[in-house]
Amino acid sequence: MTEKPNLETRFEQGLFASRWLMAPMYLGLVVALAMMSFIFVRELFYYVPKLMEMTAEDTILAALTLIDLTLAANLLLIVLFSGYENFVSKFDFDAGADRPEWMGKVDFSGLKMKLIASIVAISGIHLLKKFMEIRDIDSAITFGQSEMMWLVIIHLTFVVSGVLMALMDYLQAKSYKG
Repeated sequence: MTEKPNLETRFEQGLFASRWLMAPMYLGLVVALAMMSFIFVRELFYYVPKLMEMTAEDTILAALTLIDLTLAANLLLIVLFSGYENFVSKFDFDAGADRPEWMGKVDFSGLKMKLIASIVAISGIHLLKKFMEIRDIDSAITFGQSEMMWLVIIHLTFVVSGVLMALMDYLQAKSYKG
């Protein structure tokens, strides 16, 4: 004879099943990834016809724009795969050699570190693009000293946050070993 699940067991099963409420959010991230891909292709088609008139600085700015979009898309993909596998369900198919090395191995701590590293990289590239857009002293004045100051402060905030998060993870790992 099997016992009927008690109220606590049914409640816990309901809580466990609630993780599937995250699935539409991951589907939304797939849509966001498609949007990023569209913007990447749009930017690429914008720059390619202008290639013959572009200066070296313009080409670097175009490349930085494409790198920025690629890093943001990579960030989306990491959150999409790692988040789904950590919080909803493991992938039940064999992707073979096509499966990225990190998939299934990135825990929440690793996900945090990948996120902050990607955010710092994206912020750094955005800051570099802004610096490169300043061509002379006149454009530097019109560009806005205050805006540049805030961009640097925000970037440094991301960097310091990343270092502090890494330090916290290191100390936490060390405390578990000791």
